[in-house]
Amino acid sequence: MVTKRLLKDLPEDADLRRADSLAREIFSDVANKWALLIIEALGEGTLRFSGLRNEVEGISHKMLTQNLRMLERNGLVDRKVYPTVPPRVEYTLTESGQGLRATVDALCGWTHRHLGHIEDARRRFDA
Repeated sequence: MVTKRLLKDLPEDADLRRADSLAREIFSDVANKWALLIIEALGEGTLRFSGLRNEVEGISHKMLTQNLRMLERNGLVDRKVYPTVPPRVEYTLTESGQGLRATVDALCGWTHRHLGHIEDARRRFDA
């Protein structure tokens, strides 16, 4: 299998198949619905917290905060605080975050292309 051949030369931390790999931890962090939607929203440009909350419909204050912190920790989002009263905070994708956004865009495109097929398969399965 091509994937196994490509992965055998990777360091242990980069191997998604290993339960203790850093790559799996990062994948787990960014492959959740909220993180993907935040990355997609920030791909359009810098946003403040309230702007992000408006863009990512259905996300709670707590989930947005947790995901922004996780994305910042992983170097995908930059948080800039302005010394005003009240403080103004803006979020922007980093270069790595922009790179991930290309993957998120591809995933969104795949979803749009195959939505009808997936709906049909679900109907057949549920029948």
